[in-house]
Amino acid sequence: MQEVDIINNQQLLERLARKGSEGTQEVSVVTSPGARAAAWAVKVKSNSSYNVYNVIAVVIGDAGSLPAEIGGQTEAVNLAESFLQQGTLPAGTYAVMFRVGDKNVFYAKP
Repeated sequence: MQEVDIINNQQLLERLARKGSEGTQEVSVVTSPGARAAAWAVKVKSNSSYNVYNVIAVVIGDAGSLPAEIGGQTEAVNLAESFLQQGTLPAGTYAVMFRVGDKNVFYAKP
């Protein structure tokens, strides 16, 4: 019985990872029990294009101290804004960024 479950799980993972019929990659987020999505605190540095922003990870310190920037900049999509219009989120805005499939996303209202 356990071997059947393992085979079924392997087939499910293979199906989730295969390419779509029109040449598009299927994206799936698969987590195991106890797993969690990776998330970082970020600071918006600038608008890149539409609702895509250049952000940098920050480390939150003690109360009364400013977050410290770490690492390099990366791009992230703001899900609170239209995908068809130029974003208006000001530089210096803080948010929580998640990795979903091959994209970084956050939600911050302008």
